Amino acid sequence: MELFISIFLTALAVYFSIGFLFGIYFLFKAPKIDPSMAVTKRRVRFLLFPGITVTWPFLIHRLFKSKKA
Repeated sequence: MELFISIFLTALAVYFSIGFLFGIYFLFKAPKIDPSMAVTKRRVRFLLFPGITVTWPFLIHRLFKSKKA
């Protein structure tokens, strides 16, 4: 049971670490991912930061999809 908890917490830490790094990237490069974010101020992006940290897999998919087009 301790092994399971250790693996789970490690996976959770990796997930949120990647989300944190992607959130920082999103703060500065948001218009590349979502064109409607081009008109928003940086303060609004800071407010979105916690949500971006959690939902980064969906946004990273949009990033790679926009680079192909």
